[in-house]
Amino acid sequence: MAERHKLLLESPQLQEEKFPQRFSFSSSKSYILSIAALPGHYAASNSAPSNVIDIFDKTTLQGFQTLSGHEVATTSLRAVDNLAGSMKRCLVSSGKDGSVKAWDERSNSHSIKMTDTRKQHGILCCDVSPDGMTVAAGTELQGDDAVIVYWDPRQPAAPLRVHGSTHSDDITSVSFAPSKDEDSQTNVLLSASTDGLVSTSNADEDDEDEAVIQVGNWGCSVSQAGWIQQDGSASIWAASDMETFSTWTSELDQLLSLDIRAPVLHQRRTWVTDYLITAHSTATSVPNLSVFTGTNEGDVALLSNMNTSVPDAPWCLHKLWTHGHAGVVRSLLWDEENRTIVTGGEDTKINAWPILPMELEVNEDEDEDVDSEGDMDVDMASPKGRKRELDRDSEQKGKRARR
Repeated sequence: MAERHKLLLESPQLQEEKFPQRFSFSSSKSYILSIAALPGHYAASNSAPSNVIDIFDKTTLQGFQTLSGHEVATTSLRAVDNLAGSMKRCLVSSGKDGSVKAWDERSNSHSIKMTDTRKQHGILCCDVSPDGMTVAAGTELQGDDAVIVYWDPRQPAAPLRVHGSTHSDDITSVSFAPSKDEDSQTNVLLSASTDGLVSTSNADEDDEDEAVIQVGNWGCSVSQAGWIQQDGSASIWAASDMETFSTWTSELDQLLSLDIRAPVLHQRRTWVTDYLITAHSTATSVPNLSVFTGTNEGDVALLSNMNTSVPDAPWCLHKLWTHGHAGVVRSLLWDEENRTIVTGGEDTKINAWPILPMELEVNEDEDEDVDSEGDMDVDMASPKGRKRELDRDSEQKGKRARR
């Protein structure tokens, strides 16, 4: 039997959207690096040298406002439902200027700015706890230190605590668990780094020697990580700079690890992945863990693994969005409430696409017995290399930057 984790099966309900419903362009004609959803609006961060954040109307996708972003580089963008006791959805960003900002679109400026004046590191990622009372940020390596910084957004002038022993290189991703730990009633933070580690920490613990809960060593530079929010043994996903993809238990035991370019399809239609864009998992998302991949020509696919708890389950191709971008797609947002996929690319374009509800033909929690030598024409060749232009800020490191 062929290697089943390289099988890509075509869903009987496969849908393809050949052109976006709406599109626009970044105000600075720069790459669109990150997208977030606000009530009535989408926000999109621009690459250097502009580093601005554009605001687009959801209905028309026309830009109507531009926020200044960060001085050096705007590295991440989040929309959160609760910050500092305010139950209004707001925009939060991080930057290499060493700050995390919460934005007030009415004043066209930030309402909160969090910094660490004692030792300023460039910040690569940030997130806000579900109760809105803790902000976490991961920094780039400066000297021997890469740290996780925590703030109370009600007192932004100085951090609550700084943890410097969790990682030894650039911290590329931080993400709070969707709810507090059931036993300890503390906030749990997932972090990932170019040091190859994926870690969970008690975000409420002042003593950093006691803060780390679990550590998984993937042995490669980790660029993204997130929580898998529905029931099952797989609780965490991670992606590397080398286009490998993995899933992990809550104890950070690795379940799955593969080159995401390996599953390819050559049947009635052809799909060959060049790179991973991102993954998406919420309490309501179908598939549970939705993996978005792209081609160098600018097409996008939604894939899922039939059983993320085992290392060799086949993959399924559910949806395609094509003819919307001319080049690499750098960012993607699934706006579940409005049944919309929003993509941003190196072509400076932002597109809005429909995504219709779907039902899975295969139970993702069961390992289906798929005969790889059946009627399917499956290409088991090695994935082709990706031609991706390096970000200006990371050329000297020889790695791709998604920030």
